[in-house]
Amino acid sequence: MQLDIEGFLGFLATEKSFSKNTIAAYHNDLAQFSEFAERQVGDTVDRETVLSFVLDLKDKRYAATTVARKIAAIRSYFHYLLAKGELREDPTEDLDSPKIGRALPHAISVSEVDRLLAATEEASGPESLRDRAMLELLYATGMRVTELVSLDVDDINLQPGNVRCSGRGGRERIIPVSYDRMAAVERYAQEARPQLLRRPDQGALFLNHRGERLTRQGFWLIIKGYAKRAQIESSITPHVLRHSFAAHLISSGAELRAVQEIMGHASISSTQVYTQINPERLRREWERAHPLAR
Repeated sequence: MQLDIEGFLGFLATEKSFSKNTIAAYHNDLAQFSEFAERQVGDTVDRETVLSFVLDLKDKRYAATTVARKIAAIRSYFHYLLAKGELREDPTEDLDSPKIGRALPHAISVSEVDRLLAATEEASGPESLRDRAMLELLYATGMRVTELVSLDVDDINLQPGNVRCSGRGGRERIIPVSYDRMAAVERYAQEARPQLLRRPDQGALFLNHRGERLTRQGFWLIIKGYAKRAQIESSITPHVLRHSFAAHLISSGAELRAVQEIMGHASISSTQVYTQINPERLRREWERAHPLAR
Protein backbone atom coordinates (compact mmCIF):
# COMPACT_ATOMS: atom_id res chain seq x y z
CA MET A 1 0.00 0.00 0.00
CA GLN A 2 2.92 2.34 0.70
CA LEU A 3 4.11 2.07 -2.91
CA ASP A 4 0.63 2.92 -4.13
CA ILE A 5 0.52 5.97 -1.87
CA GLU A 6 3.85 7.23 -3.17
CA GLY A 7 2.58 6.84 -6.72
CA PHE A 8 -0.57 8.75 -5.84
CA LEU A 9 1.40 11.60 -4.27
CA GLY A 10 3.57 11.78 -7.36
CA PHE A 11 0.43 11.95 -9.49
CA LEU A 12 -0.86 14.89 -7.42
CA ALA A 13 2.43 16.72 -7.86
CA THR A 14 2.96 16.16 -11.58
CA GLU A 15 -0.53 15.81 -13.02
CA LYS A 16 -2.61 17.93 -10.65
CA SER A 17 0.05 20.53 -9.75
CA PHE A 18 -0.94 20.42 -6.08
CA SER A 19 1.12 22.56 -3.73
CA LYS A 20 3.80 21.05 -1.48
CA ASN A 21 1.70 21.84 1.58
CA THR A 22 -1.37 20.06 0.17
CA ILE A 23 0.69 17.03 -0.81
CA ALA A 24 2.24 16.93 2.67
CA ALA A 25 -1.26 16.93 4.20
CA TYR A 26 -2.35 14.07 1.89
CA HIS A 27 0.81 12.18 2.84
CA ASN A 28 0.15 12.51 6.57
CA ASP A 29 -3.51 11.53 6.29
CA LEU A 30 -2.85 8.50 4.07
CA ALA A 31 0.10 7.37 6.19
CA GLN A 32 -2.16 7.39 9.24
CA PHE A 33 -4.80 5.40 7.38
CA SER A 34 -2.22 2.94 6.05
CA GLU A 35 -0.83 2.28 9.55
CA PHE A 36 -4.36 1.73 10.88
CA ALA A 37 -5.26 -0.63 8.02
CA GLU A 38 -2.09 -2.70 8.46
CA ARG A 39 -2.84 -3.15 12.17
CA GLN A 40 -6.40 -4.18 11.41
CA VAL A 41 -6.35 -6.31 8.28
CA GLY A 42 -2.91 -6.32 6.68
CA ASP A 43 -2.89 -5.67 2.94
CA THR A 44 -6.61 -6.12 2.21
CA VAL A 45 -8.56 -2.88 2.53
CA ASP A 46 -12.33 -2.73 2.08
CA ARG A 47 -15.25 -0.53 3.04
CA GLU A 48 -15.34 -1.95 6.57
CA THR A 49 -11.70 -0.95 7.03
CA VAL A 50 -12.44 2.62 6.00
CA LEU A 51 -15.48 2.80 8.27
CA SER A 52 -13.47 1.44 11.19
CA PHE A 53 -10.82 4.10 10.60
CA VAL A 54 -13.43 6.87 10.60
CA LEU A 55 -14.99 5.54 13.80
CA ASP A 56 -11.54 5.38 15.39
CA LEU A 57 -10.97 9.05 14.51
CA LYS A 58 -14.29 9.98 16.09
CA ASP A 59 -13.52 7.93 19.21
CA LYS A 60 -10.28 9.88 19.53
CA ARG A 61 -12.33 13.11 19.32
CA TYR A 62 -10.81 14.45 16.11
CA ALA A 63 -12.51 17.63 14.94
CA ALA A 64 -15.18 17.20 12.27
CA THR A 65 -13.14 19.31 9.86
CA THR A 66 -10.12 17.04 10.35
CA VAL A 67 -12.17 13.87 9.85
CA ALA A 68 -13.70 15.34 6.68
CA ARG A 69 -10.24 16.20 5.34
CA LYS A 70 -8.91 12.71 5.98
CA ILE A 71 -11.95 11.12 4.31
CA ALA A 72 -11.42 13.36 1.29
CA ALA A 73 -7.79 12.25 1.05
CA ILE A 74 -8.72 8.56 1.30
CA ARG A 75 -11.51 8.96 -1.26
CA SER A 76 -9.17 10.67 -3.74
CA TYR A 77 -6.61 7.93 -3.22
CA PHE A 78 -9.05 5.12 -4.01
CA HIS A 79 -10.41 7.00 -7.02
CA TYR A 80 -6.84 7.11 -8.29
CA LEU A 81 -6.48 3.34 -7.84
CA LEU A 82 -9.78 2.75 -9.62
CA ALA A 83 -8.68 4.89 -12.56
CA LYS A 84 -5.48 2.84 -12.82
CA GLY A 85 -7.48 -0.40 -12.83
CA GLU A 86 -5.93 -1.61 -9.56
CA LEU A 87 -9.33 -1.81 -7.84
CA ARG A 88 -12.68 -3.12 -8.99
CA GLU A 89 -14.79 -1.49 -6.30
CA ASP A 90 -14.52 1.81 -4.45
CA PRO A 91 -14.49 1.19 -0.66
CA THR A 92 -15.40 4.85 -0.08
CA GLU A 93 -18.52 4.79 -2.26
CA ASP A 94 -21.49 6.44 -0.48
CA LEU A 95 -19.26 7.18 2.49
CA ASP A 96 -20.60 10.26 4.27
CA SER A 97 -18.33 13.01 5.53
CA PRO A 98 -19.13 14.85 8.78
CA LYS A 99 -21.40 17.82 8.23
CA ILE A 100 -19.42 20.92 9.06
CA GLY A 101 -20.44 24.54 8.98
CA ARG A 102 -18.29 26.93 7.07
CA ALA A 103 -16.71 29.28 9.57
CA LEU A 104 -16.39 32.91 8.58
CA PRO A 105 -12.83 34.08 7.90
CA HIS A 106 -11.27 36.05 10.72
CA ALA A 107 -10.42 39.62 9.74
CA ILE A 108 -8.99 42.47 11.79
CA SER A 109 -9.94 46.13 11.50
CA VAL A 110 -8.05 48.73 9.50
CA SER A 111 -6.94 50.43 12.70
CA GLU A 112 -5.43 47.14 13.91
CA VAL A 113 -3.61 46.78 10.59
CA ASP A 114 -2.22 50.29 11.06
CA ARG A 115 -1.02 49.40 14.57
CA LEU A 116 0.62 46.24 13.23
CA LEU A 117 2.48 48.21 10.58
CA ALA A 118 3.46 50.92 13.06
CA ALA A 119 5.03 48.28 15.30
CA THR A 120 7.73 47.70 12.67
CA GLU A 121 8.95 51.26 13.19
CA GLU A 122 9.93 50.41 16.76
CA ALA A 123 12.49 47.89 15.47
CA SER A 124 15.78 48.68 13.77
CA GLY A 125 18.14 47.15 11.24
CA PRO A 126 17.52 45.72 7.78
CA GLU A 127 15.08 43.14 9.18
CA SER A 128 12.66 45.87 10.26
CA LEU A 129 12.54 47.30 6.71
CA ARG A 130 12.04 43.78 5.36
CA ASP A 131 9.23 43.08 7.80
CA ARG A 132 7.49 46.35 6.98
CA ALA A 133 7.74 45.61 3.26
CA MET A 134 6.32 42.11 3.71
CA LEU A 135 3.40 43.24 5.85
CA GLU A 136 2.61 46.12 3.51
CA LEU A 137 2.73 43.86 0.47
CA LEU A 138 0.65 41.12 2.08
CA TYR A 139 -2.08 43.57 3.06
CA ALA A 140 -1.91 45.38 -0.28
CA THR A 141 -2.31 42.24 -2.39
CA GLY A 142 -4.05 39.57 -0.31
CA MET A 143 -1.42 37.03 -1.35
CA ARG A 144 -1.07 33.72 0.41
CA VAL A 145 2.00 33.53 2.61
CA THR A 146 3.55 30.85 0.39
CA GLU A 147 3.12 33.15 -2.58
CA LEU A 148 4.70 36.01 -0.65
CA VAL A 149 7.84 34.19 0.46
CA SER A 150 8.19 32.63 -3.02
CA LEU A 151 8.58 36.04 -4.67
CA ASP A 152 11.79 36.76 -6.53
CA VAL A 153 13.25 40.19 -7.19
CA ASP A 154 12.15 39.95 -10.81
CA ASP A 155 8.51 39.49 -9.74
CA ILE A 156 8.32 43.08 -8.46
CA ASN A 157 7.59 45.93 -10.86
CA LEU A 158 8.08 49.22 -9.03
CA GLN A 159 6.77 51.25 -11.95
CA PRO A 160 3.80 51.31 -12.49
CA GLY A 161 3.50 49.19 -9.35
CA ASN A 162 2.50 45.52 -9.51
CA VAL A 163 3.65 42.10 -8.46
CA ARG A 164 3.68 38.84 -10.43
CA CYS A 165 2.42 36.01 -8.29
CA SER A 166 2.33 32.26 -8.95
CA GLY A 167 -0.64 30.76 -7.17
CA ARG A 168 -2.17 27.33 -6.73
CA GLY A 169 -1.97 25.02 -9.69
CA GLY A 170 0.75 27.19 -11.20
CA ARG A 171 -1.77 29.89 -12.11
CA GLU A 172 -0.01 33.23 -12.49
CA ARG A 173 -1.63 36.58 -11.79
CA ILE A 174 -0.49 40.20 -11.83
CA ILE A 175 -1.67 42.18 -8.80
CA PRO A 176 -1.63 45.99 -8.77
CA VAL A 177 -0.05 47.67 -5.74
CA SER A 178 -0.61 51.29 -4.70
CA TYR A 179 2.35 53.67 -4.65
CA ASP A 180 2.25 54.07 -0.85
CA ARG A 181 2.43 50.30 -0.29
CA MET A 182 5.07 49.74 -2.95
CA ALA A 183 7.27 52.45 -1.43
CA ALA A 184 8.02 50.17 1.53
CA VAL A 185 9.06 47.37 -0.83
CA GLU A 186 11.27 49.74 -2.81
CA ARG A 187 13.01 51.00 0.32
CA TYR A 188 13.65 47.44 1.48
CA ALA A 189 14.99 46.38 -1.93
CA GLN A 190 17.36 49.34 -2.17
CA GLU A 191 18.51 49.76 1.44
CA ALA A 192 17.99 46.57 3.44
CA ARG A 193 18.16 43.63 1.05
CA PRO A 194 21.80 44.38 0.04
CA GLN A 195 22.73 44.14 3.72
CA LEU A 196 21.10 40.72 4.04
CA LEU A 197 22.40 39.39 0.74
CA ARG A 198 25.20 36.80 0.97
CA ARG A 199 25.32 35.45 -2.60
CA PRO A 200 25.03 37.64 -5.69
CA ASP A 201 23.07 34.91 -7.50
CA GLN A 202 20.34 34.81 -4.82
CA GLY A 203 17.08 35.75 -6.57
CA ALA A 204 14.70 35.59 -3.60
CA LEU A 205 13.15 38.93 -2.70
CA PHE A 206 12.76 38.45 1.05
CA LEU A 207 15.85 37.12 2.84
CA ASN A 208 16.59 35.95 6.37
CA HIS A 209 19.70 36.87 8.35
CA ARG A 210 21.65 34.09 6.60
CA GLY A 211 20.90 35.55 3.18
CA GLU A 212 18.52 32.72 2.31
CA ARG A 213 14.88 32.86 1.28
CA LEU A 214 12.67 33.56 4.28
CA THR A 215 10.35 30.64 5.05
CA ARG A 216 6.64 30.54 5.80
CA GLN A 217 7.41 29.54 9.37
CA GLY A 218 9.88 32.39 9.73
CA PHE A 219 7.36 34.97 8.60
CA TRP A 220 4.68 33.46 10.84
CA LEU A 221 6.92 34.07 13.85
CA ILE A 222 7.65 37.60 12.63
CA ILE A 223 3.99 38.59 12.36
CA LYS A 224 3.24 37.05 15.76
CA GLY A 225 5.99 39.16 17.30
CA TYR A 226 4.68 42.41 15.85
CA ALA A 227 1.10 41.59 16.85
CA LYS A 228 2.28 41.15 20.43
CA ARG A 229 4.26 44.39 20.25
CA ALA A 230 1.21 46.23 18.91
CA GLN A 231 -0.90 44.75 21.74
CA ILE A 232 -3.46 43.34 19.33
CA GLU A 233 -5.53 40.79 21.19
CA SER A 234 -6.99 39.15 18.09
CA SER A 235 -5.14 36.14 16.72
CA ILE A 236 -3.09 37.32 13.75
CA THR A 237 -1.51 35.09 11.15
CA PRO A 238 -0.44 35.83 7.57
CA HIS A 239 -3.77 34.38 6.41
CA VAL A 240 -5.66 36.78 8.67
CA LEU A 241 -4.10 39.68 6.75
CA ARG A 242 -5.23 38.02 3.52
CA HIS A 243 -8.76 37.77 4.92
CA SER A 244 -8.61 41.38 6.08
CA PHE A 245 -7.52 42.58 2.65
CA ALA A 246 -10.52 40.89 1.01
CA ALA A 247 -13.02 41.96 3.66
CA HIS A 248 -11.88 45.60 3.56
CA LEU A 249 -11.98 45.73 -0.24
CA ILE A 250 -15.49 44.30 -0.41
CA SER A 251 -16.67 46.61 2.37
CA SER A 252 -15.44 49.53 0.29
CA GLY A 253 -17.64 48.45 -2.60
CA ALA A 254 -15.17 46.49 -4.74
CA GLU A 255 -16.74 44.03 -7.19
CA LEU A 256 -16.60 40.40 -6.15
CA ARG A 257 -15.19 39.28 -9.49
CA ALA A 258 -12.32 41.75 -9.19
CA VAL A 259 -11.49 40.57 -5.67
CA GLN A 260 -11.74 36.94 -6.82
CA GLU A 261 -9.21 37.60 -9.57
CA ILE A 262 -6.81 39.45 -7.29
CA MET A 263 -6.89 36.73 -4.63
CA GLY A 264 -6.65 33.87 -7.09
CA HIS A 265 -9.84 32.13 -5.96
CA ALA A 266 -10.91 29.34 -8.30
CA SER A 267 -14.57 29.81 -7.29
CA ILE A 268 -16.56 32.98 -6.65
CA SER A 269 -18.14 31.26 -3.61
CA SER A 270 -14.77 31.50 -1.85
CA THR A 271 -14.91 35.27 -2.32
CA GLN A 272 -18.57 35.72 -1.42
CA VAL A 273 -17.98 34.59 2.16
CA TYR A 274 -16.25 37.91 2.88
CA THR A 275 -19.53 39.78 2.36
CA GLN A 276 -20.74 38.30 5.67
CA ILE A 277 -18.00 39.80 7.85
CA ASN A 278 -19.73 42.69 9.64
CA PRO A 279 -19.77 44.89 6.54
CA GLU A 280 -20.99 48.09 8.18
CA ARG A 281 -18.26 48.14 10.83
CA LEU A 282 -15.60 47.35 8.28
CA ARG A 283 -16.92 50.05 5.95
CA ARG A 284 -16.69 52.67 8.71
CA GLU A 285 -13.14 51.54 9.52
CA TRP A 286 -12.21 51.60 5.83
CA GLU A 287 -13.54 55.10 5.21
CA ARG A 288 -11.87 56.38 8.36
CA ALA A 289 -8.42 54.96 7.98
CA HIS A 290 -7.53 53.11 4.80
CA PRO A 291 -5.27 54.99 2.32
CA LEU A 292 -7.12 53.55 -0.69
CA ALA A 293 -10.35 55.15 0.52
CA ARG A 294 -8.95 58.66 0.45
